Amino acid sequence: MLKPYFEKPRFKLFLGDSIEILKSISDNSIDMIFADPPYFLSSGTFTCQNGKMVSVKKGEWDLSNGTKKNFDFHFFWIKECRRVLKPSGTIWISGTYHSIYQCGFALEINGFHFLNDIAWFKPNASPNLSCRFFTASHETLLWAKKDKKSKHTFNYEIMKNGSWPEDQLKKKGMQMRSVWSIDTPKPVEKKFGKHPTQKPFNLLKRVVLASTNKGDVILDPFTGSSTTGIAAYIAGRDFLGIDNEKQYLDLSIKRFNELESNLKNKLKLFEEKNEVS
Repeated sequence: MLKPYFEKPRFKLFLGDSIEILKSISDNSIDMIFADPPYFLSSGTFTCQNGKMVSVKKGEWDLSNGTKKNFDFHFFWIKECRRVLKPSGTIWISGTYHSIYQCGFALEINGFHFLNDIAWFKPNASPNLSCRFFTASHETLLWAKKDKKSKHTFNYEIMKNGSWPEDQLKKKGMQMRSVWSIDTPKPVEKKFGKHPTQKPFNLLKRVVLASTNKGDVILDPFTGSSTTGIAAYIAGRDFLGIDNEKQYLDLSIKRFNELESNLKNKLKLFEEKNEVS
């Protein structure tokens, strides 16, 4: 594997092209992948953000290269993801209608077996400025496993009986369904800056707890500000994150360093309390 841009125990970040770095990862070494690939919808149009009209362009990485090239990109990164996943491994992919159907087709061509499609409903979604079609208030998460015959991880009891106060649709003691009501990232999650497609911690916490166990290795090939990594680290999993934008990896590092500092302070207080008692 290539040298990490940033490395701490159970938390590594790599700077560069996702497909090229994926090629350096060993076969059958990853337990779960969460991917939030480019949606390729930056086109010079406008959207609403915090009540203001802003450009949709998120960066050069989100510019469309045409349907064929966009699909080829999804096909090849998903192909590499299948290679690095363990036989029992699973992959999650998030997207909107701009990208999710291409990703779904690429998963099917690469031999994945679909487990679920999750509708992530955003109660606080931005309004539609054009007033010419329905307001987009959800994203889709595809969940698939590498091998149809292998036993994958699904922590059913945690999903059914765990505490999920952030979700107004989840009823206590009832099976968790495939529609999740979770707000977009809170201001505190953007304390050090924000990624234009940042996912909320509560969403990634649920993904991690649902489909992995402590000590598992989680990979995010488009890590951005590394919400996946933060959720993985807190839950006792190992994390590998890849991104081709240095500014977002630097943002990830700031988030991780604050998290690590807070955890150390909590541990110190716990030890001091036990010494006194």
